[in-house]
Amino acid sequence: MTMQALPTTQTDARQRIEELGRIIMAYSAVTEKLEQSHDRLEQTVATLKAELSEKNRLLERSNRLAALGEMAAGMAHEIRNPLGGIQLYASMLAGDLNDRPAQLAVVRKISQGVHRLEGLVSQVLQFTREIRAHIATMNLAQTVMQSVEYAALRMGKKQIDCQRLGPSDLEIQADSNLIEQAILNLLLNAADASAENGRITIEFRAPTHEQEARQFVLSVEDNGPGVPAEMMDKIFNPFFTTKDDGTGLGLAIVHRIVEAHDGTIIVKNIPGSGARFEIRI
Repeated sequence: MTMQALPTTQTDARQRIEELGRIIMAYSAVTEKLEQSHDRLEQTVATLKAELSEKNRLLERSNRLAALGEMAAGMAHEIRNPLGGIQLYASMLAGDLNDRPAQLAVVRKISQGVHRLEGLVSQVLQFTREIRAHIATMNLAQTVMQSVEYAALRMGKKQIDCQRLGPSDLEIQADSNLIEQAILNLLLNAADASAENGRITIEFRAPTHEQEARQFVLSVEDNGPGVPAEMMDKIFNPFFTTKDDGTGLGLAIVHRIVEAHDGTIIVKNIPGSGARFEIRI
């Protein structure tokens, strides 16, 4: 018994249905890929927006610090001149009061105040000078160890435990004196923020792919009260301090040193454990 071939119209219809099915499947696959690409694009855009916002914030902070630095330099020069006159007249007055101890003690207090102001003016002028990094090969591990040793006395007074985490050898291209000064200032700042029997952790390492750094990432973390939210944008401003005897120049100098190496420094609060300052160079 022979089978009759399907009519041409039925064969064409079946072929069209099969072709339509393939088109629908291909369309579905393309649509799925487009949706995935759209999701990835949205994530990338969100990441770029966040990075741009952070860059703008850092740029605004740098511009603000530069303006404050120029103003501070002008004020320091204006203050230094009359201070010299006050010191001269105080010295002359002290010579005339050798036979009057009570009055001489007052004059000496004036001289001490002038010396303190002169020291502050010198720090301001040092801060406002251009910081140039003399780049050379240095061992970051050794610099960290030396900085910890220099800060040991301040930390020892409060029985603070300092933990150092990082490789035993990490060569970088930077200015060893400036990097040491920046690390020491961060350690002293952390020691002041920590309570008795507190803890400081200094960690350094080569950067990962996710971190915006070329050579290293270094962080100093304390377990003090942290930085109040309203002070986050002011913490690196010159003369901004919460200490009774502070000049407010330590962190400002750290910021300038990091900038001289084309790096960034950020501060974050660690929930329940203090503040974390992170240098990325």
